[in-house]
Amino acid sequence: MSLAQNPVMGKMAKSFANVNTYVHKGQNVISAKAFNRKDKNTEAQQNQRTSFKLMSDAWASLGGFGELGFPVRPEKLSAFNVFMSLNLPKAIDNSGEVPVIDYSMLQIAKGSLPGVEDVKVELTAAGITLTGDTRIEMPKALATDMLTVIAQKTNGVIKAVRAPRGESVTFSVQLAMPGITAADIEYVYVFVNSADGSKVSNSVYVPLV
Repeated sequence: MSLAQNPVMGKMAKSFANVNTYVHKGQNVISAKAFNRKDKNTEAQQNQRTSFKLMSDAWASLGGFGELGFPVRPEKLSAFNVFMSLNLPKAIDNSGEVPVIDYSMLQIAKGSLPGVEDVKVELTAAGITLTGDTRIEMPKALATDMLTVIAQKTNGVIKAVRAPRGESVTFSVQLAMPGITAADIEYVYVFVNSADGSKVSNSVYVPLV
């Protein structure tokens, strides 16, 4: 910090470049601004950016089906905002050299509507068949509710099908994916919407067994 008594300059009270100027007790004071080097490329920051992009890409891959998963949310939040807050960092696996998505922890739908359970997947020559309990006996479950089944291939291609919950205690839904193998599948999820889309269940991740 320096003091200046220069009648030409008069009272100093502004900043420029890395310099602050002001008047203290009738004297001009010149001081340097604080200089802190911020490393914006630390390993933690790189992982954070990578994780954010992974999750953003996961959302984009869902297309319009992502919007179906979060119909009930705070007014100022988009479905994307809710998806990101639910899944970052919970659904990121940092145990390896680079972050990856843990699909068993990922939520693509969240709500209070009764969902399906005991879901199993079978791979056939025609594609993927999902079966499970509709939970139609639950008070808020209706036969007109719509099941959404989403499968993503390892090449990023999404396949989806929607079908009514129905009145039976069990359901069976097929995705036409001829020749599909377990190695070709990144994930399979199922969730339930009310017929008008205003309510949704939690999504269910279906492991391939």
